[in-house]
Amino acid sequence: MSNSIYFDDTVVVITGVDSGTPGCKAAGRPRAADMEARARNLLETAECLFLEKGYSKVSLKMIAREAHVAVRTIYVKFSGKAGLFNAVLAAGRSRYFNIGDMGTDMRPLEQILSDFGLRYLRLVSMPKIVSLRRMVIAEAHTNPEMAITYNQAGPGQTKKFLIRFFERADIKINFQDDIPADTLAIHFLNCIQGDPEYSLLFEKKIEPTDTELQHKVTLGLNLFFNGTVR
Repeated sequence: MSNSIYFDDTVVVITGVDSGTPGCKAAGRPRAADMEARARNLLETAECLFLEKGYSKVSLKMIAREAHVAVRTIYVKFSGKAGLFNAVLAAGRSRYFNIGDMGTDMRPLEQILSDFGLRYLRLVSMPKIVSLRRMVIAEAHTNPEMAITYNQAGPGQTKKFLIRFFERADIKINFQDDIPADTLAIHFLNCIQGDPEYSLLFEKKIEPTDTELQHKVTLGLNLFFNGTVR
């Protein structure tokens, strides 16, 4: 017979009727590696269910059952479904779109933006991300909390990061004085995304290759620089 108990907000399974049963081993604190694996499994399970069924049709009970955790664990760690969704987005961003080095990157401006543009287009072209964006668009009206969470953890985060980059004194000096950093950020994203983003969202297409994406980035950068540099 096995029983489930809560330990450090994690479900731990112990064997035996009670602690006095021969061969029964008291549950100890889960190892860090085990807890990390459980947390990763929870986020991956939630991500798969959101993409498969849609945000509104997935309950915390469903996620908990598939991930083999308690609903209480999700509430304690993420404060509910919106918090869990935010964690899923943050984990995906960290895994596929690590851009933390732009703040101190001293390479030529065009090279920095070219690298950023390619990484960004790789991200938004991934079938998983395309499916996620479709889900958000479809459910934004009925689930505004989900849409706000997505924007804050996804596109909004990217925009804020680019604004900080364009506000760098050594970067700002390259552009016309009357163009604010937030305008530069939006214009840059519009130039490198263009039609490819919309064709991916609304048409059935094969995921583009790096060569195709780099070509689009190069064209987008030329358009961006032509209207913004001194």
